[in-house]
Amino acid sequence: MDYNEIKEKMNKTISVFSENLSEIRAGRANPAILNKIKVDYYGVPTPISQVAGISVPEARLIVIQPWDANILKEIEKEILKSDIGINPNNDGKVLRLAFPELNEERRKEIVKDIKKLAEDAKVAIRSIRRDAIDGFRKQQKDSEITEDELKVAEDEVQKITDSMIEEIDGILANKEKEVMSV
Repeated sequence: MDYNEIKEKMNKTISVFSENLSEIRAGRANPAILNKIKVDYYGVPTPISQVAGISVPEARLIVIQPWDANILKEIEKEILKSDIGINPNNDGKVLRLAFPELNEERRKEIVKDIKKLAEDAKVAIRSIRRDAIDGFRKQQKDSEITEDELKVAEDEVQKITDSMIEEIDGILANKEKEVMSV
């Protein structure tokens, strides 16, 4: 196992963490919360972004304008089925998703959820570190590398791990600030 492979795995973990954060409602309208919602479009589960125009005309409003008016009801039904907690307003042409102002208690709950996601990402990073170090130890046991090379490898993997955890903490701090200042 080489260092680039380790970094790549850790970067994937961070990108999944960032993607999960983008789907968290922070009081602002963020089209990313619609990413996981799929509508049945001629028998094919299709992301909303592929069957409609999605815009954010105001800070707390998402407007969804389907290219095919016949799918409007289907989009509304899927949004209601999803767990985003917003009821769409259907005027026959477009759907409007109005995001309510977050109260202090809800903000703290969101921050707690965000911290849990960050901790899960850190656990995944540490798991990658453990697997990498185990791989290097096996190489040393099989006499493929020396004990000194093992020590260097362990130190290098730890440096990579520390930088990735620092990155997660930075992303967490930014999202926390965004949620608490909305």
